[in-house]
Amino acid sequence: MISPLSTQDRDAVRRLVLINSVLGVIIAGISTRVFVISVPTLAAALHTDMLGISWALIVYQMAGIGLGVICGRLGDIHGHHRTYGIGMAMMALGSLLCGFSQNVVQLILFRFVQGVGGAMIQSSGRTLAFKAMPTGSEGKAQGLMAMSHQLGFFLGPPIGGLIIDWMHWRGIFFLLFVPGLVGVALCFINGRGAPAPLTGSREIDYRGAVLFILLTVIATLLFDQKVARAVGTGQEILLAAVFAAVFWIFLTHEKRVASPMINIGIFSMPIFAYGSVGLLLSNINQSLTTFITPFYLQDVLRLSPSFIGVLFLVPSVFSMVLSPVSGALTDRIGSRVLLILGVVVLMTSFVVGALLRTDSHWVLSAILLGLAGIGSAFFNTASQAAMIRALPKEQWGTAIGIINGIFGLGQMLGISLSGILLTWAFRYYSGVAEATPDPANRQIFVASMNLTYWIALAIAFVPLFTSMKFERRE
Repeated sequence: MISPLSTQDRDAVRRLVLINSVLGVIIAGISTRVFVISVPTLAAALHTDMLGISWALIVYQMAGIGLGVICGRLGDIHGHHRTYGIGMAMMALGSLLCGFSQNVVQLILFRFVQGVGGAMIQSSGRTLAFKAMPTGSEGKAQGLMAMSHQLGFFLGPPIGGLIIDWMHWRGIFFLLFVPGLVGVALCFINGRGAPAPLTGSREIDYRGAVLFILLTVIATLLFDQKVARAVGTGQEILLAAVFAAVFWIFLTHEKRVASPMINIGIFSMPIFAYGSVGLLLSNINQSLTTFITPFYLQDVLRLSPSFIGVLFLVPSVFSMVLSPVSGALTDRIGSRVLLILGVVVLMTSFVVGALLRTDSHWVLSAILLGLAGIGSAFFNTASQAAMIRALPKEQWGTAIGIINGIFGLGQMLGISLSGILLTWAFRYYSGVAEATPDPANRQIFVASMNLTYWIALAIAFVPLFTSMKFERRE
């Protein structure tokens, strides 16, 4: 018979759980940012275009959106520790397979495997971290997770740039294999003292999960330019109608089932509702920035991947330093002021992007990225901490899955929206009806990019409004 852990041993195990959670979030951050840095190189190496390679980004986010909530629910039922360990194994396997990809189709498929692992890591890893922290420290927990994620963002660009310049693009995927195995090993080591799984209802809403994944796929197809060209305008309208019908079926099902995948009732809480809208639109804009900027830096300003990697350290440094500060301030003064501050700084970054030219100094791009890092540190940390704090602890796993889904949806839609806006603007400025964004045509590409940033600025007024709806202290 296994003896129970002493208080000292239990505290030691919780610290190890926290360390492992941090490791997983760092790996997820590296996986996201190192891929963003490498997209121009990957597009050329795999003989595809800007819109084609964007799908390798989109499917990763799609997995996080469609599976994040169900992974959170599985963690609540079977234990987040077990779910987290499986996620680390999936991330390691997906990274290894991505490194062996021979074409863009294989890369997209294996990036989805990575995304499944990322969904498990993000949902269960963050939940484990929140439960390992003292009560009332939700802001600090979110700040620690955000800092860890940004540390991954910090490490990803320079490592990715150096590997591409001095070795081979495949090395950026092999890089993630070993730390993934380390995370799995840590799960075995500290499994005995892991937080207990849910003791209440153990029912899983698989039908709701399937409907939600279907909604994610349809939404992605609606925003993808390659699909739009293939199916035509009439079919797009039909696809939109199918989305509306599936969405109605999903809502009806979730209201009727005893243990829904998404408790629709939590969106009746003002903090969760306003926070969801603001977080979604803010992350759409942030993703738009991170997807467009590497093409501008590499193909317009002619900077090397290594130097671009260094520039992308700027937002990561600011976010890494300021996220814990934002979390601690959220615990003390509430989230409203921090949310407004974050949105205003993000809006300033969009103005800088709208004013970039073909011969702009790279310092302006560094300022844009730095402002984006500062704004996201304040906004994302404060909004997520406030949303989680608004719910009881037994719903934290599912709630974090929902928040990660919102975050991922914003990232995915930002990539798709940037493609849509750039394409429309490029066709307008070039006068060619079937043109696709081509950074080689520097003047037209930059003009299209500027217009996209002005639109992002207009979108940002919605998160500014939702931020003002938060109480001074939740």
